[in-house]
Amino acid sequence: MKQIIAMGGGGFLMEPENPLLDRYILKQAGKEKPKICYVGTASGDAESLIQNFYKFFNEEYCEPSHLSLFKPPVRDLESYVLDKDIIYVGGGNTKNLLVLWREWGLDEIFRKALDQGIVLAGISAGSICWFEEGVTDSYGDKLEPLKALGFLSGSNCPHYDGEAERRPTYRKLVDDAILQPGIAADDGAAIHYIDGKIKRIVSSRPDAKAYFVSPGNEEELVTHYLGNK
Repeated sequence: MKQIIAMGGGGFLMEPENPLLDRYILKQAGKEKPKICYVGTASGDAESLIQNFYKFFNEEYCEPSHLSLFKPPVRDLESYVLDKDIIYVGGGNTKNLLVLWREWGLDEIFRKALDQGIVLAGISAGSICWFEEGVTDSYGDKLEPLKALGFLSGSNCPHYDGEAERRPTYRKLVDDAILQPGIAADDGAAIHYIDGKIKRIVSSRPDAKAYFVSPGNEEELVTHYLGNK
């Protein structure tokens, strides 16, 4: 079973007092005490974000670790990654993430991880990266299209309700056939894929939604608020 959880925003990086999405991710590994590894390449492995990761996950029933390409934990990155149950990719500059991953061979390592049943999850850049393409601010103060890894088909736009220019820019890029049709997610919404198909869309806030965007159309998708009992 190949699982990817693509988050528009939220989790410990954006909602440190709201554990709903991160606990949902932990459950999908199907392990009593899953090994979860944070990959902060897109933020330049910012130490403050790594510390925030440990602050949250050290309080959960799991084994947290992190993978830095600036200070690699081991020489054999493949063995290190494939020993985990969950890979959790943080936000930041998607273009830099992709360049560094390819240079280090992490793109192929993560494909092996996916094939072996390791859950791939991520927020913002850590969401876009799994799709064929997406809309990013990696190049500066303007949102632009970007080719990504292609583990999931179509395009992706995170922060759909969180940044004023995201929605109109993404819709125009899809309308103009610059980007393929795809999935947009609000902050607090996560799309859970199994074997390349959407299994479920969940949220940490009652008003967070996800959408399928195609030329001239935006379809709101059914989203399950995790706070409902």
